[in-house]
Amino acid sequence: MPELPEVETTRRGILPRLEGRRVTAVRVRDGRLRWPVTPGLAGLLEGQVLAGIDRRGKYLLFHFPAGTLLVHLGMSGSLRVVTSPAEPLRRHDHLDLRWDDGSLLCYHDPRRFGAVLWIGDAAASHPLLAGLGPEPLGPEFDGAYLYRRSRGRRAGVKQLLMDGEVVVGVGNIYANEALFLAGIDPRRRAGAIALARYQALAASVRRVLEAAIAQGGTTLRDYVDGNGRPGYFALSLAVYGRAGQPCTRCGTPVRMLRHAQRSTFYCPRCQR
Repeated sequence: MPELPEVETTRRGILPRLEGRRVTAVRVRDGRLRWPVTPGLAGLLEGQVLAGIDRRGKYLLFHFPAGTLLVHLGMSGSLRVVTSPAEPLRRHDHLDLRWDDGSLLCYHDPRRFGAVLWIGDAAASHPLLAGLGPEPLGPEFDGAYLYRRSRGRRAGVKQLLMDGEVVVGVGNIYANEALFLAGIDPRRRAGAIALARYQALAASVRRVLEAAIAQGGTTLRDYVDGNGRPGYFALSLAVYGRAGQPCTRCGTPVRMLRHAQRSTFYCPRCQR
C-alpha cells in the first residue's frame, strides 16, 4: 500500500507539471473504486485551473477555485503524468484528466481500492479528513505529544504509531523501521514507555520518513511515482521484510510475527 512517503513523492512529482494548468477534459473509464467516483466530475472540473496540491496523511488534495478533489491511492494505485500522445493507456487506468498543454494525469488502480472524490470547499470538515491526527513531519508531532497520547493505552506501541487519529501516515513499513531505529520492541505496551524513549521514537519516525521521501518511497510490488519511476527505499530497509536475515546492527536474525493482524519485524536483541 502506498504510504506517506510514496504519496508525498507523488505530490512533489506531479505538482510542478500541473500547477497553474487548466483542465480541458475528464474521462472516467471505470468509476467503481472503493467509493464511486463523484458523478458529473467532468462538469465540476473542466475549465478549472489547478491552484495547488496538498497532502493530508495518505490523501492528495487538488485545489481548484471551485473546490477540492480528493485522491487516495488505495492499496495499489498510482498517478502518472503522460505527455506523449503515443503512450498507450494501461488496463487499469480508470480515470484521466487532460490539461491545456495536452498532457494527461492518469489514475491507475488494479485493485480499485482507492478514491477520486469531489469534496468541494469543506475539505477540513470532510468525514475522511476531520478526525485525522497531526502530520508526523509537522511541528505538532514530537515525543511529548506521543507520550501524552500513549497514557493509559495497553495496546502495543506499534499500534499507537499506526492509529490515524494519533498521527497520520505512519504505515506498517515505516512503523517497523522507526521502532527499530529507536530500539523499541513493537509489542511494548504504549502506556508503559517513558518520555525519553518517545522522544527518540518521534525523532526516528521523522528520520525514516524523510529518508524514504528522499529515495522516492518504497516499491515492493506496484508503486511508481508521478513520472512512472519506482521508489528505492526498499534497498535501505533495516528490518521490514528481512525475517531470518542478520540484524544490520548486531547480526541476530530478524524475527517476524503477526501483531494486531499486521506483519511485524524486529530484532530481539536491539529492541527492548
